[in-house]
Amino acid sequence: MHPKNPFAKDYDFDFLIQHYPSLKDFVFVNDYGNKTIKFADKQSVKALNAALLKAHYSLDYWDIPEHNLCPPIPGRLDYLLHIADLIPKAELRLLDIGTGANLIYPILASCHFGWQCSASEVDKDALKNAQEIIDRNPVLADIDLRQQGFKNSILEHLIQPGDYFDVVVCNPPFFKNRSDAQQRNQRKVRNLQLQEKETLNFGGQANELWYKGGEEAFVKKMALESVQFKDQAHWFTSLVSQKENLKNIKRAINKTQPTAVKVIDMEQGNKKSRFVAWTFR
Repeated sequence: MHPKNPFAKDYDFDFLIQHYPSLKDFVFVNDYGNKTIKFADKQSVKALNAALLKAHYSLDYWDIPEHNLCPPIPGRLDYLLHIADLIPKAELRLLDIGTGANLIYPILASCHFGWQCSASEVDKDALKNAQEIIDRNPVLADIDLRQQGFKNSILEHLIQPGDYFDVVVCNPPFFKNRSDAQQRNQRKVRNLQLQEKETLNFGGQANELWYKGGEEAFVKKMALESVQFKDQAHWFTSLVSQKENLKNIKRAINKTQPTAVKVIDMEQGNKKSRFVAWTFR
């Protein structure tokens, strides 16, 4: 985990419960005598997220519908901390592609770093939930939400004349279709030897989890569209969940003739991830 990530250490559940008492219902003492939660249970993770956002960033309200993606906050913050290393400026303008109902990247970017944030979303219900989070937290009032009205577009029809962003961030749909998502989740369950009935602890709607061709196709399309906006964004970035997709993604990006392409590796415990970044500047 990034050395500046405040969530790198074990959670202080007593501290978190002080700020968000509802978390207490999900905390238990494990066989090693440590307080913890069931990280395979979505309701537990939702409560932990709400507690972290309340305790560390003074958010009075954060919630998501039952079937929307529930993000792990430490890993999401890690992405942004590496972005801060990539672009060493005190004030950044960030565009989040596909913010979902959880709005997590704009929340962390604005509250942890003080960046100016815009966020896009295709799904109207998810956008409505994100707007409610903004409306119920005065500290988030400056976040600009935008609906992407064209499901086959990523940057097109979204970035407007006069816009300028220091960085575009994206957590793309990882899977190719519902079947791919279910198969990979079953593999995850076997690897972790989980026994909970609700194994998709991250939840997620179709548009959040899968895209025709998977993340590789999504990032390739994003790269192709980025050429049109090379003067309106300094760095374009996207998470890449599957390392085996990197080669083809980098090849597609290089075809757009950027001036630089970087792959930034990240680690959260035993989990390894990365994001790809490219610029025409």
